[in-house]
Amino acid sequence: MPGFRFAIAAVMTVFMALSISACSDNEATQRKAFIDFLQTRIVDKKGVSVPQLTTEETKSLGSYAAQYKIITDFHAAMNEKISKPMEALATKGAITSIDDAMNRKDDIKAAYAGLSTLRTTMDEEQSVADRAHAALKQPEDLKPVFDKAYEKTVSNLANTYKEIFPATSETFDILLKVVDFVDQNKDKITISGSMFEVSDPTIQAQLNILLDQVNAKGQAMSDAQRKMRAAIYGN
Repeated sequence: MPGFRFAIAAVMTVFMALSISACSDNEATQRKAFIDFLQTRIVDKKGVSVPQLTTEETKSLGSYAAQYKIITDFHAAMNEKISKPMEALATKGAITSIDDAMNRKDDIKAAYAGLSTLRTTMDEEQSVADRAHAALKQPEDLKPVFDKAYEKTVSNLANTYKEIFPATSETFDILLKVVDFVDQNKDKITISGSMFEVSDPTIQAQLNILLDQVNAKGQAMSDAQRKMRAAIYGN
């Protein structure tokens, strides 16, 4: 009887070893597939590429599909909570001339206020992704590849995007100052499209300073937008 129990124990030990080995082989295959996916579909791609996993790809990655979800969840939040509202604000705050700005002061104020909310949302979504990333326990061969993919699709993109907020906010701010200044001195300033006629040299000098600031802030916003396009499209 003791020999029988020993035989059973030996068989169970072998079975467990085979089971562990089979599980380990499966994990290794999934990990390799994940590394290849990150390297070829994200890291090596020009610009920012965040493909959605097909059903077959999700199956091939096994539990690693959940790690990739950290990246896709961030981009889904960016699209719904940042990009779409930002586009709406840009439309509301789009000004074609100073005369247009004078007539749409409330729209500019609304766009200006909305930027602060979007910046807060951006910080919150990046923090969520960063915490999830920091909590990952990854094998040594996977971690550096995932970190590169994360840096490209989350950290770098978010940080570049954030540069648009101060540049755009400062542009709206100085534009509102111009509107207020013109409104306060409307008896000395006549507007014709984008042109000003000023009867008082002192007022003219003060207005010129404000307009120079508008041009400078507008250039800073254009530079930030170019940097964002370069980050997204890789050119």
